Amino acid sequence: MTRSERLFHEVADELENGILRYWLSLQDPRGGFYGEVDASGRIEPDAPRGVILNARIIWAFSAAYGMSPKPAYLQAARRAADWFLAHFCDPENGGVYWSVTAEGERLDDKKQLYAQGFAIYGLSELFKVTRDAKVLAAAAALFQVVEDRFADREHGGYIEALARDFSPLEDMSLSAHDINADKTMNSHLHILEAYANLYQVWPDPALKEALVRLLDLTCTRIMGPDGHLQLYFRRDWSVLPGAVSYGHDIETSWLLLECAFATRDLDVVSRVRPFAKAMGQAGNQGLMPDGSMRYEKLVDGTFDDSRQWWVQAETVVGNLWLWKYHGDDAAADRALDAWNYIRDHLVDSEGGEWYWAILPDGKPDLTQPKAGFWKCPYHNSRMCLEILKLFA
Repeated sequence: MTRSERLFHEVADELENGILRYWLSLQDPRGGFYGEVDASGRIEPDAPRGVILNARIIWAFSAAYGMSPKPAYLQAARRAADWFLAHFCDPENGGVYWSVTAEGERLDDKKQLYAQGFAIYGLSELFKVTRDAKVLAAAAALFQVVEDRFADREHGGYIEALARDFSPLEDMSLSAHDINADKTMNSHLHILEAYANLYQVWPDPALKEALVRLLDLTCTRIMGPDGHLQLYFRRDWSVLPGAVSYGHDIETSWLLLECAFATRDLDVVSRVRPFAKAMGQAGNQGLMPDGSMRYEKLVDGTFDDSRQWWVQAETVVGNLWLWKYHGDDAAADRALDAWNYIRDHLVDSEGGEWYWAILPDGKPDLTQPKAGFWKCPYHNSRMCLEILKLFA
């Protein structure tokens, strides 16, 4: 068996039996999916439910069904979407809330740009496999909300967060890890990803214009002169201090090119390609001798050497794209090394799913959940699906 054949079989097994089987087990009899599971596997039935987790569940099972049409995957995607549309969507103002209770009552009703993006991303993926007009209409309506409410007509790009009624917020930070900034790399990346996915099923001219603007913005404003992404910005795009995020560098390197492909415009692809390559090369500066990727370089010059699950998954995909689309032969070896690290350290072969991170001492981080606001079947299932598409 060749290395690529072994990779294909290992990843196919991990996707079906390690990741998706785990998430299928988290369906709540009350509807939807549980909001949190701790590192030991204990379900927190009354935990709040975050919009990102739920939107990513829709995406993951829809994408999995698109490649492997198992009825359980489609049922899970529809179940997640039904609960999502009933409880996360604001019927009065439009847009989606940040969080709700386990019973579906509104909890944190701010409108985070990042959340609107993942709602579009998940719903557009579900439409690909169902052709359900209601689902497409919901995704298209969210696109219009982003353009009408979040777009900065003066400086370009999009405002990070707004209140439920789309009035300004004092604190727009996405998470405790992020600073309060008018605009962020992370939210713009995932609006880009969402628009590209929606454009595949809804080729609206205004959507394409917005998609191309985002691609150019990522290359000219968000990527710095050294190839690393700048993370935080004031409204006028002046840069605020931030870490070097190796995971976002390598993730954006392939997503940027994939989103350019979605435009079906050769000029756009040609314009974006060198920027994508530079980001991938910059991201790989965080590689460690064992094949893993450190988390980030902090503003003070020190490193966070934890190996977070999503960073390792994006390291595999980013390097496979460097190999396939940029002629970097060594990148294939880097991708295989990163997968070997994931398989040997991050995958919980007994409990299912992956640990949040491996700490610098080599032990899993058991303080963080297996499932929760940010721990979702997105980065790892997408990594598996990208590999299976590549070697199918």
